[in-house]
Amino acid sequence: MPASTPAEIAQIQPAHTPAERIRNFCIIAHIDHGKSTLADRMLQLTGVLSERDMRAQYLDRMDIERERGITIKSQAVRMPWTVDGTAYVLNMIDTPGHVDFSYEVSRSLAACEGAILLVDAAQGIEAQTLANLYMALENDLEIIPVLNKIDLPAANPEKYAQELAHLIGCDPDEVIRVSGKTGQGVDRLLDRIVHTVPAPIGDPNAKTRAMIFDSVYDTYRGVVTYVRVVDGKLTPRQRIQMMSTKESHELLEIGVISPEPTPSQGIGVGEVGYLITGVKDVRQSRVGDTVTDLRDPATQALAGYKDPQAMVFSGLYPIDGSDYPALRDALDKLKLNDAALSYEPETSVALGFGFRCGFLGLLHLEIITERLLREFDLDLIATAPSVSYRVEVEGGAEMIVSNPSEFPEGKVKQIHEPVVDATILTPKDFVGTVMELCQQRRGIMKNMDYLSTDRVELRYTLPLAEIVTDFFDQLKSRTKGYASLDYKEDGDQVADLVKVNILLNHETVDAFSAIVHKDAAYSYGVEMTAKLRQLIPRQNFEIPVQAAVGSRVIARETIKALRKDVLAKCYGGDVSRKRKLLEKQKEGKKRMKAIGRVEVPQEAFVAALSSEMPEGKKK
Repeated sequence: MPASTPAEIAQIQPAHTPAERIRNFCIIAHIDHGKSTLADRMLQLTGVLSERDMRAQYLDRMDIERERGITIKSQAVRMPWTVDGTAYVLNMIDTPGHVDFSYEVSRSLAACEGAILLVDAAQGIEAQTLANLYMALENDLEIIPVLNKIDLPAANPEKYAQELAHLIGCDPDEVIRVSGKTGQGVDRLLDRIVHTVPAPIGDPNAKTRAMIFDSVYDTYRGVVTYVRVVDGKLTPRQRIQMMSTKESHELLEIGVISPEPTPSQGIGVGEVGYLITGVKDVRQSRVGDTVTDLRDPATQALAGYKDPQAMVFSGLYPIDGSDYPALRDALDKLKLNDAALSYEPETSVALGFGFRCGFLGLLHLEIITERLLREFDLDLIATAPSVSYRVEVEGGAEMIVSNPSEFPEGKVKQIHEPVVDATILTPKDFVGTVMELCQQRRGIMKNMDYLSTDRVELRYTLPLAEIVTDFFDQLKSRTKGYASLDYKEDGDQVADLVKVNILLNHETVDAFSAIVHKDAAYSYGVEMTAKLRQLIPRQNFEIPVQAAVGSRVIARETIKALRKDVLAKCYGGDVSRKRKLLEKQKEGKKRMKAIGRVEVPQEAFVAALSSEMPEGKKK
C-alpha cells in the first residue's frame, strides 16, 4: 500500500480528528526484539519522516538509549494511514522492554486501546514480554501478535507462531510476520491495527478531562506535558486546571507529535498531544493527574496510575559538597521525566549531605546516575544498593530501616525482608543450574511449566536483597545468556538477619555497616575487612580492621604500622642499647594507638561503598 501523501497529512493535522478515525496503540516487547526498528519502518511508510530525516532508532532520543541499544523512555508519535479511501490517525507509543522500566510501560498501556505483542522470530517469547502481556490483558487491550526479524537465517516463525497462538489463544495464521529491517509485512500490520484496535471511547460534549501520562523539562519553554484526552477538548489560550494541585495555567501552545512537536488548533477525544503552559516549577505537573477546564471544571478526576514501589535503594552524594543544591534541582527535573524515581535527603558521617534514592532495579539506578553525570554535569558517589526492612523491636514498636545506620541497637524481636515473585524463562537444558542458583539465594519454588518442548517457565519466591546485586548476571552467565527474568513485589517474610559492623581501631564506622542474612555475615565480614586493608593507607601505628555482629568479632585484618628505623644510628656495640631504643619506640606506638584516629580517605569510601574494587587494587 502506498504511503499517505502530504495532502492527506495536512488534511488530518488541524483540530479534533473524529474519535472513530483514531487508533491508539503501543508496542510491547523484550529488549532487542526490534521495537525501535519496527517503529522506524512505520514512520517511513506512513510518510511522516522523509528519507533525508531518517536515522536508525529515530524515537530513541537520549544518547544513552542509542549507545546501549535500549529504550528507556516511552515516546508517543502520531501517524496518518489510509485504508479503503478513509484517512485514519494512528497514535503509537514506543515502550521500553526492560523490567526496570515497567512503570513507563504501565502508563503507556493506560493511554491505549491496543497493543502489538512483538516477539523475535529467532528467540521466542521472553519473561519480560510475558509480564508486559499480562499488564496489557489486565487493561483489556486488543492484542495483535507479531513475529519480527523473519528475514534472519536463524528465524523459526512456524515454531514461535504456535507458541504465541497457544499463549494468547488465537490461530497461528493470525500471527503477523514482519521484518522491521526490510519493511516486509509492515503495511499489513498497519491495516490490521485499523481493523482490530477499537476507536477510543469518550464524550466530546462532556466536561474536559485529559490524563497526564508523561512530562519533560525544557530549559527554554518550561514543563512540557503529554496528555491523552478522554472527554471534551483542549484548545490554545484555554485556561486549564490541574485537579490534584488546583493550579491553573493558560495553554500557550498545544499540538501533536508527528514525529516532532507540531502545533495544532486543539486536540479532542482519544487524541494524544502535548501542552505548554510556560510553567517552570516542576512540581506543578504530576504524572497521573487530570487536566480540566478552569471555567467549567470536571467534578471527578480520572483514575490515576498506581504509584510505583521502589525496589532498590542507594545513596547519591556529590563528591563536591557545594553541588548539593544542584543535585536536588537535577533530581526534581528527572522526577518529572521519570515518575518511578523517589528520593529524600540524607546525611552521612563519611560522605556529607546527599539523597537516599529509590529505584525499580539496578539498571534504573545505573541509568539515573549516568543521566545526572551527562545532563547535569554532576560527579557523584553511589553507595552499594540495598533494600528496606521492617523491624519489630521488643515492646511491639515497628520501624522501617532502609539504611544500616538506622538499625536499632536494642533487642530486636523480628525482621521482615521484602520478597519478590520471580518468573524465569529458560531452555530446558539449564533448568538444573537455574534451580541451584535460586536455592543458593534462599529461593522457594512455586511452580514449573513447560511452555513448549524445550522452554520452561520457573516461578520462585526470592528475597529482594538476594537479587539486587549480581543475581541477573549470574543467571545470564549460567544459562549462556538464554534465560530471562521478570519479578514483581510479593509482600515480605520473617528472616534471620543481622547487622554487621565494621570497626577501625575499635571504633564503628557506620558507612561500612550492612544488614545481611546470618549465613552470609561471615563472608561479608571477610570481604569488607580484606578490601579495607588494601584501601586504607598505613599509619604510624598498627590498625586492626574488624567485622563484628553485636559484640562478637567474626573477621579481622591488620594494617601494619609504618616503622621508623631507630637502630640506624647503632653500629656495633652492646645489644642492650638496641633493645632499649626498640622498647622506647614500642611504648610510643602504644600511646599513639590509644589516642590516634584513623583518617579514611574519600577514595576508600568511594571504592568500598560502590561494591567494586578500585583499579590496580584487584586481587
